[in-house]
Amino acid sequence: MPRTRLHLSPPSLVGGELAVLSRTLTDGWIAPAGPVPESFEQAIGEATEFTHVAAVASGTAALHLGYRVLGVERGDEVWTQSLTFVATIAPAVQMGARPRFLDVAAESWTMDPNLLESALQRAAQRGKLPRAVVPVDLYGQPCDLDAILTLCGRWGVPVLCDSAEAMGARYRERPVGKGAALAAFSFNGNKIITAGGGGALASDDPALIARARHLASQAKEVAPHYQHETTGYSYGLSSVLAAVGLAQIGALEARVTERRQVFERYVEGLGNLPGIGFMPEPAWARATRWLSVILIDPKAFGSTREAVRRALDAASIESRPVWKPLHMQPAFRGARYDGGGLSGQFFEHGLCLPSGAMTAEEQERVITVIRGCCKG
Repeated sequence: MPRTRLHLSPPSLVGGELAVLSRTLTDGWIAPAGPVPESFEQAIGEATEFTHVAAVASGTAALHLGYRVLGVERGDEVWTQSLTFVATIAPAVQMGARPRFLDVAAESWTMDPNLLESALQRAAQRGKLPRAVVPVDLYGQPCDLDAILTLCGRWGVPVLCDSAEAMGARYRERPVGKGAALAAFSFNGNKIITAGGGGALASDDPALIARARHLASQAKEVAPHYQHETTGYSYGLSSVLAAVGLAQIGALEARVTERRQVFERYVEGLGNLPGIGFMPEPAWARATRWLSVILIDPKAFGSTREAVRRALDAASIESRPVWKPLHMQPAFRGARYDGGGLSGQFFEHGLCLPSGAMTAEEQERVITVIRGCCKG
């Protein structure tokens, strides 16, 4: 019999989803309205410590709304780190903005504040500051948000934090994103807390979230007929998905603990191999380890990242290279990039390993395959 395939980050149920779903459907709620999405928003606010939250259809929708309420327009520059998923910048580009990509810092794999400072100084001298700066909490790793906020505050540039991969992580003893003008979260099927889809835009500024809610519901004005001063979107989160997320979110801290334990078992099982490194964790951060990431030095290890990925796939184990940097993507050909190339190195040598709920025996399967690839 073929072995069960181990996936990178499969959804995990807590057991209470069916009861909440049943109550929601029995009460007649399906659409993006009613008490369940509101309760989910309240729970998100408690978990993130933001005072205002709008639950929406996806993390990408949250980012899109964030760009809209910050006033991003055609021709504006939006800056983000190159080492991230395409959804971080795609909505801004689709709105006509011009992306600029910054390399990451070695200590965190997130936006390098030193590069940001230099870029902002030059942009200020040219009189062409970005409309927004978008740091990313990568793979559950917090960015150095205070440093970024200080720099952007110096020139009045708003910060939209892409925390889609990092709910439950902490930065300097507070939840990720807290302090930014806006933060976006995701409840996609592969996230630590999942609704099978969905996202949230959070802020401590009630006006920003009120504007986002307006846009998320087709920008309907108060009138007995359909009246529109601008166009919006159908971005509301259905009661059905909100019910699943509401049932899950209470397990956030336990999920973070489980993911960090998975990472530690990889360190124990692989850390003594030549040429194997791990995504670091700065002293000022508590990552969720949403995904456990290793670095493979092919000269010392004796195999490339791609050879290890193929060996895992042959053993029915999913793994995935680290995000291909956006400045290397054909879709952004010609976009400006600042940095020394760390993002490209992490892509070339980095591999994301199965990181969800696994038995010790299942994780040992992963470790055994990787150890078998070592020729160093």
